[in-house]
Amino acid sequence: MEKKIDILKEKLKLIRKYNHAIGIMYFDFETIVPVKAREEEADVLDYFSNELFKLSHNKEMDELVIDLYNHKEKLDDELDKKLVEYLYESYEKNKNITPEFDLKMSNIFSRSYNTWLEAKEKKDYKIFMPVFKDVIDISKQAIELRDNRLPNIYDEMLSDCEKGLIQEDLDPFFNELKEGLLELLSKIKASKHVIRDDFLSRNVPIYKQEAFSKYLLELNGYDFSKGVLSTTEHPFTSNVARNDARVTTHYYEDMFLSNIFSIIHEGGHAIFMQNERDIDHDHFINDHITNGMHESVSRFYENIVGRSKEYIHLIYPKLIETFEEFKDVSEEELYEAVNIVKPSLIRTEADEVTYGLHIIVRYEMEKLIVNNKISIEEIPHKWNELYKQYLGVDVPNDSEGVLQDVHWTSGFGYFPSYAIGNCYNAMYLNRLKNELNFEELILRGDFASINKWMKENVFVHANVLTPKEWIKELTGESLSPKAFLAYLNEKYSKIYRF
Repeated sequence: MEKKIDILKEKLKLIRKYNHAIGIMYFDFETIVPVKAREEEADVLDYFSNELFKLSHNKEMDELVIDLYNHKEKLDDELDKKLVEYLYESYEKNKNITPEFDLKMSNIFSRSYNTWLEAKEKKDYKIFMPVFKDVIDISKQAIELRDNRLPNIYDEMLSDCEKGLIQEDLDPFFNELKEGLLELLSKIKASKHVIRDDFLSRNVPIYKQEAFSKYLLELNGYDFSKGVLSTTEHPFTSNVARNDARVTTHYYEDMFLSNIFSIIHEGGHAIFMQNERDIDHDHFINDHITNGMHESVSRFYENIVGRSKEYIHLIYPKLIETFEEFKDVSEEELYEAVNIVKPSLIRTEADEVTYGLHIIVRYEMEKLIVNNKISIEEIPHKWNELYKQYLGVDVPNDSEGVLQDVHWTSGFGYFPSYAIGNCYNAMYLNRLKNELNFEELILRGDFASINKWMKENVFVHANVLTPKEWIKELTGESLSPKAFLAYLNEKYSKIYRF
C-alpha cells in the first residue's frame, strides 16, 4: 500500500499543476480580461478544467483510489488515510459524470457568468433567465447522477458546501437566528439615538483607497510576498497555490467603507490560506476547509475585529491622514458610522445585524428554486417580496435585487455558509477572550499574537475535521446562533443606548 500511495501522490503532483494553472487563468478571467475576449477565454478555461477532470477521474486513477480506500487500514500515516478518504468521496460524487457532461456544465457556468455581468449592468433579469434555467437544471442533474446521495437534492448541495449540515439542521438554526435578529432590530429602530452618517457618501479618490487597502492588509497580517491585490466586479480571494493567495476588491468613489470592509473580509480569507499547515499541503489535503469555516474567519476579521471600537481607534489616525475628506469626523462618529444599523438592499454592504436577514432571504429562495416550489419567472418577484417582509425595503431594480450576487451563476448551497460562519466565530471568540487579552492586542495592533492563536486553534485542524467535529473541538459546543446573538445584543445595546 505504501508503494501505491506514492504512485497516487505522483499523479496528484500533476493534478496540482493543472489546478495552479487554472487558478491563474480564473483570476485573469475574473479581474483583467478584456470584454471582447471573455467568450474566448471562457472556452480556454473550460477546456483546461475539463482536462483536469479527465486527469482526476480516469479509469486508472479511480481504480487506484478504490484499492487504497479498501485497504486504507494498512496505511501508517493518518493524513494519508484522510487523503484517500477525500479522494474516494470525490470519486463517489463524480464516477457517473462523463467528461462530456463536465465540459457542458463548465460551458453553462461560464456563459452564465458572462450573461450575469450583462444582465446586472442592464438591470434586467430577463437577460439572465434562460441561462439561469440551464444552471438550475444541470446543477440538479449533477446531483442526480450520484449513486449514494441524500434523498433531497438541496440537502446534498448544502452538504457539499458545509459537510453534514442539511435543511433539518439549518431550518431550526435559521428560525432561531431570524427571531433573534428581528427582535434586536425592533429595539434598534425604537432607539432615539441618532448616528451621524452624512460623510459616508463623500467622494474619495480611488488611488487613496488603494493605498489604505494595502495598509489594512499588511496591518492585519497579510503577507504581500505571497499574494497580490487586484480589482473585480464581485470581490473574492483566490487560493492559487501554497504561496499565492490573491485578494480582490471593488472601489466606489462614493462608498469608501465598502472597500475597507471588503478588504478586511477578503484579507481574512487570505490569512487563513497563507496559514494552512505545510503538512496538509505535503499530503495534498490542503484546501479542504469548508465554506462555513472560511467565512467564519473572513467575517471574524471583517466584523469582530474590523468593526470593533479598538480597531477603529487603531486605524483612525492613519485614516484621517490618508483621507483629509474626513478630518471633521471624530473617532467616535466613525465607530458608530461603521456600525450603523440600516436595513438595505445589498448584502455585501449590510451591517452586522441585518446581514443575517439577507442570508435568510437567499436560503429561503434556494429552497424554493431547488425544491421546485417556484417557477423561474417568479424568482425576482418572490425575492422582492421577501426583502419587503424581512428588511422592509423596496427593491427598485433587478441589479440591486436578484442579480446582485455572482453565486447563482454556478450553483446553489453557498449562502448559508456566511451566517454559519458568523455563528462559528462568535462561538470561538468566547474562548479567545478567555485565553488572550483580545481588545488590548487590537489596540496595540498586535495581530501577530491574534493570528498565532487563530493558527494554533482555528486553522490547525480545519482540513481534517468535519464542521461538526471542528466546532465541537474548538468550543465544546455544537453550532448555534446563541453566542452570535449575545454578541450583537451586547454590542448594539451600547451603541444605540438601550
